[in-house]
Amino acid sequence: MRMGPRDLAVRNEQHGVVSYRQALDEGLSPSAIEFNLKAGRWQRLYHGVYLSHNGPVSRMGRIWAVLVAAGRGATATHTTAAELVGLTDAIAPTVHVTIPANRRIGALDGARIHHSQRIDAARHPTRRPPQTRVEETVLDLAEDARSITDAVGWLTAACGRRLTRPDRVAAALAARKKIRWRRELLDALSDVDEGNQSVLELRYFRTVERAHGLPLGVRQAPHLRSGGQIYDDVWYPAFQTVIELDGRVAHPIEGRIRDLRRDNVASIRGDAVLHYGWADVAATPCATALQVATVLKSRGWPGSPHPCSPLCVIRKDLPVIAGTILPDHGEHPS
Repeated sequence: MRMGPRDLAVRNEQHGVVSYRQALDEGLSPSAIEFNLKAGRWQRLYHGVYLSHNGPVSRMGRIWAVLVAAGRGATATHTTAAELVGLTDAIAPTVHVTIPANRRIGALDGARIHHSQRIDAARHPTRRPPQTRVEETVLDLAEDARSITDAVGWLTAACGRRLTRPDRVAAALAARKKIRWRRELLDALSDVDEGNQSVLELRYFRTVERAHGLPLGVRQAPHLRSGGQIYDDVWYPAFQTVIELDGRVAHPIEGRIRDLRRDNVASIRGDAVLHYGWADVAATPCATALQVATVLKSRGWPGSPHPCSPLCVIRKDLPVIAGTILPDHGEHPS
């Protein structure tokens, strides 16, 4: 009943998961496999797929079990691949696996099976367990997103976490014959290449800064402080102004501490710091642009903002003056 050293390596890599065929290849007889199961030493997870101990199934063990059960060419994809590479911190209960388009298998409990003609090209050449390349994972998730905002969110998350680059995602996008929102995704990749690392930063760039003719800020500008570097979301160095953007509904305590430290460093440099959340950028971008322009002009910006539409609160007949009190009513979104 003893399994050989090669199988031990397989079980270690697969977090305790072993298939019937793998067990036979290592010299176990069918009766020995059955004995381990009846004795409670092993657990049956799927038909012909076992957990070679009697403890709980780990998350990685569950993923490996689905992949082994799915058979030849099976690859972790979508949210499962995103979880494996650190693209998301969430753990979805369903394990997503893609197999070659010419194969069909039965349903697997706790898994969703996808089919693809190009899974061999999409699979990362070395990562284990088998999983799609980051760029392919991003596009799979964008394809399944409920909205273009959610789709772009995957692009900004992947680039913001430095898991890939916009040009690599663009190359993967070009290799796909069909994908939803191709034009919008390409436009978003171009703007992400400017340094925008979240949907909120991208929206600020488009609807506040560019739509109203504000100067182009420096994205994710690094600054040294005691203990490491901090990054400003948007920095206007010539006018000593920093924009910090936060799309979270509430700040956890560590987030508040980080923001305070970042603000302190900016104050030491002599920069004014403006904070905006999702509502400021998405619901009232024109009023936000007017406020930013007011601060920039007070710090030496020689230009002036322009209206983004006939209903914009920035009007040609409304000069921007330092200290302007902004209207607190609804506005036409850019």
